[in-house]
Amino acid sequence: MSNNPGIRDDQLLDLNLEHNFWSWSAQGAVDPIPVVRAEGVYFWDANGKRYLDFNSMLMCSNIGHGDTRVTDAIAEQARQLAFAAPSMATKPRAELGRLLAEIMPAGLDRFFYTLGGADANENAIKLARAYTGRHKILARYRSYHGASYGAIAATGDPRRWAWEPAVMPGVVHFLDPYRYRSTFHARGEEPSESKFTQDYLDHLEEIITYEGAETIAAVIVETVTGTNGIIVPPDGYLPGVRAICDRHKILLICDEVMSGFGRTGEWFAVNHWGVVPDLMTMAKGLTSAYAPLGAVAMKAEIADFFKDRVFQGGLTYSGHPISLAAAIANIGVMREDRLVERAAAMGKKLAGHLRHMGEAHPCVGDVRSIGLFAALELVKDRETREPMAPFNGTGPEMQALRKELLGLGVYTFVHWNHLLVVPPLIITEEQLAEGFTAIDKALEIPDRAARG
Repeated sequence: MSNNPGIRDDQLLDLNLEHNFWSWSAQGAVDPIPVVRAEGVYFWDANGKRYLDFNSMLMCSNIGHGDTRVTDAIAEQARQLAFAAPSMATKPRAELGRLLAEIMPAGLDRFFYTLGGADANENAIKLARAYTGRHKILARYRSYHGASYGAIAATGDPRRWAWEPAVMPGVVHFLDPYRYRSTFHARGEEPSESKFTQDYLDHLEEIITYEGAETIAAVIVETVTGTNGIIVPPDGYLPGVRAICDRHKILLICDEVMSGFGRTGEWFAVNHWGVVPDLMTMAKGLTSAYAPLGAVAMKAEIADFFKDRVFQGGLTYSGHPISLAAAIANIGVMREDRLVERAAAMGKKLAGHLRHMGEAHPCVGDVRSIGLFAALELVKDRETREPMAPFNGTGPEMQALRKELLGLGVYTFVHWNHLLVVPPLIITEEQLAEGFTAIDKALEIPDRAARG
């Protein structure tokens, strides 16, 4: 039975479909999993079927499900102070600010709290525009920064198209350093890492020249591109972007909504390259999704700019005590259980499984990972790199792959021709092997299309 005694498990799905409107869906095609409980790296549906959560729900359940250290902290905070106006000082606000300053890259020690990643990115853009007095924002084409109007304007991928013309003008997009499908190196020999990196830095510099550096407030990037393929930047790229921004007095915003809080084997992905952005956004792993919360971290000089100027922005639930209590407990769990270090170690095991999939299956064109943040890119032909599904589309093989994985009790994310693997950081070697055993079997479906 579900926790709500008024609704039986066998009623759960029908009542959900009757009364709810669903995101990212044609309403007549919605077919949700009726989830009733979750624990560790698993969740169960209303029929008692167990699923291995190989996607951390939506790349957010970093510490896994049902950790009582977090749920107890939420309950205690709700009993003591369930809400305070955003203009008020609270113990959770004081404690979380102190904790975040300890784990952030040096220099990021002021925080503005939001409800999620989209409004964190929008407020980072507001801060950048106000601080610089400039209006343009440069963002990458394969980025996703959120679904609200400002964030979707910054987003480069096709989820933006339906809402154009966007209500936030001034966004200019540029290309990602995507080696497997590099625009600049589609013909001829594969370039060296340094040449590949420099070509994409030169591309960004050229866009800045055409747009006018004096008009550009910020460059915003997902440190590691998330849903659009787990594109890990080459060594030298992020430091190069930082140097370009410094040269032109442009702010650098790093979106760590997915890649933050241990996901890549560091507290934040920027740490892999020793880069400190001017502003950094976070959500998801900030509370491991035990409560909704986002944040913008900023350098002191940006916060100090508003000492005598009003920041024209705010949210009713900014600094919500229950969400802040969840984040405090979540960081405590990550430290106590050494989950950042665990993600780095388990990431090596995951990378080994990925290599095996690439060797064993002709449909696997490329594999990419950093920590426990991974993707398999599926193709019909390894020579031509024809994708198993078209850009911004799906295909029968990818649909059948997802259905087969669910049938085998593995929940993950299938997007275009990518299969993402983003498990909770608490996952064990045995549980990783369990998930990849299912993937190994399910890939036989797209293999048939690749062989054909």
